[in-house]
Formats: sequence, structure tokens, C-alpha cells
Amino acid sequence: MKIKRLGRTGLKVSEICLGTMTFGNQADQATAFAIMDIADQAGVNFIDTADVYPLGGGLEKVGSTETIVGNWLQQRGGRNQIVLATKCRGAMGSGPNDEGLSRQHIISACEASLKRLQTDYIDLYQFHSPDLNTPIEESLRALDDLVTSGKVRYIGCSNYQSWQLAEALWTSDKLNLARFECDQPRYNILFRMIEDEIAPLCQSQGVGVIAYNPLAGGMLTGRYQKGQDVQQGTRFALANSGELYRKRYWKEAVFEEVEAIKQFLEPRDKSLTHVALAWVLQQPVVTSAIIGASRPEQLQDSLQGVDLVLDKEENEYLDQVWYNLPREHDTQIARR
Repeated sequence: MKIKRLGRTGLKVSEICLGTMTFGNQADQATAFAIMDIADQAGVNFIDTADVYPLGGGLEKVGSTETIVGNWLQQRGGRNQIVLATKCRGAMGSGPNDEGLSRQHIISACEASLKRLQTDYIDLYQFHSPDLNTPIEESLRALDDLVTSGKVRYIGCSNYQSWQLAEALWTSDKLNLARFECDQPRYNILFRMIEDEIAPLCQSQGVGVIAYNPLAGGMLTGRYQKGQDVQQGTRFALANSGELYRKRYWKEAVFEEVEAIKQFLEPRDKSLTHVALAWVLQQPVVTSAIIGASRPEQLQDSLQGVDLVLDKEENEYLDQVWYNLPREHDTQIARR
């Protein structure tokens, strides 16, 4: 497992980040513990969660994932060996101040996350998505206070457009505030819009990139076939988020490209899952790729792509996939 520097900071993270959004809905606590144990044994020191997780759980389950992660950290020990990342922004209740990036919500959300995670500090605290109703200065000042107090050590963002990230970096520089040291965008063989502006901006400004959806929500595992119905219990059928994933990937053109990739790889005796992950990890802008699972064996399989090397012909073929697909407007949405 390679260890990389997060952006311009001195923080070191594994090239695989364990995503936890299945914990508490698709995976119960015992299953989640087994998944985290496998990641830990494989050398993964980076865990990513969010206060609104689990995915598809609704308001009655928000916070459950952080609670499970906190229970694991308490039971297994070694908190100082884990780089723990979480996020705020989404609705944690029905009140008008129970979501967003106001100072009120950020401070309250951080305190609640600390309790659920059973820790006195968060290594990386991130905005899950932008809040256009709150001035970025207000949001960043709240984060800066959390960093100054020691409750948060580094800050980052997710699902930001390039102009929003640039505005945030400029505001931090102008006001001498803690700045975003990483960005979490969606990035995989089937979706490469970050290469237009986000990736160059991050490289220019020393911002780390933590890619989510490297397996395209499971589409790049080859699990789904053209013409089949959406299976219950999968990410594409979850309440509150299934529709989002279907809009992203449940398309005829995507199914056709995935099948073509599988046929290309078959005589090479290479797994689609492993190749998809290896492709993301080899991109120069990527610091770490977020891999999740709802069963331990899924993670065990995915991790086999870490050391895979793609040859020139494979890279050339995979590079063309994105250009074969019809373009979509990238409307990043939180609670992925």
C-alpha cells in the first residue's frame, strides 16, 4: 500500500481511502467491523465518513455510520494511527439550522461528529457540498476556529465546482484562514470532467485529490448487465440516492462501454474491477481513491487492483472510453 502526501501538507495517507457510507444500512456493525479490519490489515490508514451517512438511510439513520466507526476505533484502539475524515453540510434534522454551512451548523455538526466518533479531534473535516446561501467567508472562519481549537487538523471540500474551490482558496489566502487542503470529486474511467478545470487547479495550488466513485458505483465491477432490472439492496435502488446513481450510470451507452471494456480485458485475464481502480490510482492528480463495500469479500477483491500495472495498449483503450460516451453536465450532489 503506497503512502502519499496529502496536497502540500505534511499529512501522509494511504492511496486507498476506506469509504464507509454503507455502514448502518447496507452493512450492519459486525459486517462494518470486518470490512474495517480488512482495510487496516491491508495498510489502509485513511477512513472517510460523513455525518449524513449511511447512504439511503434517511433522517432516522443519519449519524449511524459515524457511530459504527467510532465504536470500531474504541474497540480496536490505535486512533492515532488512523487518518479520520468526516464531513458536514447535509440535513441532520428537520429544523432550518440543521443543515448548510452556516457557522451555527458547522460548529454544532463538528461537536456532534466528535461525540459519535468518540474522539477529541478530526484529522480532516470537509464540506460535503457547497452552500450558496452562506457566504464562504463565514463558513471558512468557522473552520478556521475549529482548526485553531485543535478539534480539526486539516480541512477540505467535496463536490465543489472549480470556481467555488478557487473562490474558497482565494478567501482563505486573503483573510489568512485555514484553507482547503484537499478536494473530493467524482472520478473514474466513465466520468472525467475534473480533468477540464478541477484537476489543473488542484495541481497548481497543491490541493490533494481524493477520488470517489472510482468503480462508478459498482458499474465498473461488471456486476450489472444491460436490460436487467435494478436489484434491491444495491446502490442503484437505495431510497434518497438510488435515482442519483441511476442518472449517473444506468444508461444504455454506459452499459455498452462497460461490456466493451470487459471483452477487451477478457483475453488479457484482467479483472474489470482491478483495472478500473488501477486506472484511477495511476492518474498523477490523484492522492487517494475511496473504496467502499457492503461485504468484506468485496473489499478484499477490490484491493487486488492496488498493485496492478496497465500497459500502453490498455491505457490507450481506456483513455478512449470517456470520449465514446455522451456528455453530461456535472451536477455534483452530496450524500453520494
